[in-house]
Amino acid sequence: MPYQPVQPTDVSPDGDKRRLISGLQRLSCKVRIALSSLMTLRKWLLGASRITLIGALAIAGCSSEHSDGKDKLSQQEKGRSAAKSVHKEVGEASWYGPGFQGQETASGETFDQKEMTAAHPSLPMGTKATVTNLENDKKVVVRINDRGPYAEERVIDLSRAAAKKLGMKEDGTSQVKIETKSIKKKGSANQSSKK
Repeated sequence: MPYQPVQPTDVSPDGDKRRLISGLQRLSCKVRIALSSLMTLRKWLLGASRITLIGALAIAGCSSEHSDGKDKLSQQEKGRSAAKSVHKEVGEASWYGPGFQGQETASGETFDQKEMTAAHPSLPMGTKATVTNLENDKKVVVRINDRGPYAEERVIDLSRAAAKKLGMKEDGTSQVKIETKSIKKKGSANQSSKK
C-alpha cells in the first residue's frame, strides 16, 4: 500500500468549532432546502385537497339538487299520468238490458240495467270508463262489470241506463270514444263488493 501523506489539520479547539460550524451550515442549508421543499409540497397538497374537497362538495350538491329535481319531476309525471287516460278506444257501442236483467255478470254481480255499468272485452273489472257519444258529444261514466260485446266490430256494451243517458239511436248503436283512468286495486275491490 502506497504511502499517502496526511494533510495537516487544525487540531485546535477553534479549528474543530470552525469545521463543525461549517458542516452545520452546509447541513442547515440542505435541511432548509428540504424543509422548504416539504413546505411547498405541503402547501400544494393542502391546496389540491381543498380544491378536490370543494369540487366534490359542489358535485354532490349539484347532483343532490338534480336528483331532487328528478324526484319532483317524476312525481309530477306520475300525477299527470294518473290524470291522463290509460286506455283510449273509438268504435261502435251497443247496449243490453231487459233480456239480461237479474243475471250474473262476469264479475259475479247481478246485472241491473238501471245502473251505469258496461261490458268490455279486456278492461279490468271495476274500471271506471268515460264513454263519449261522438254523434252528440254526450258523456257518461260507467263501471266495467261484465265481458262483451260479442258482436263483431263493437267495442263496448252499455247498460240501458248508460245508453239512454248517451242518447243512443233507436237502433241501439253509436260511435263512441272510451277513455279510462288508472284505478287503485283496493278501490275497485271495494266498489264491486258494494254492489
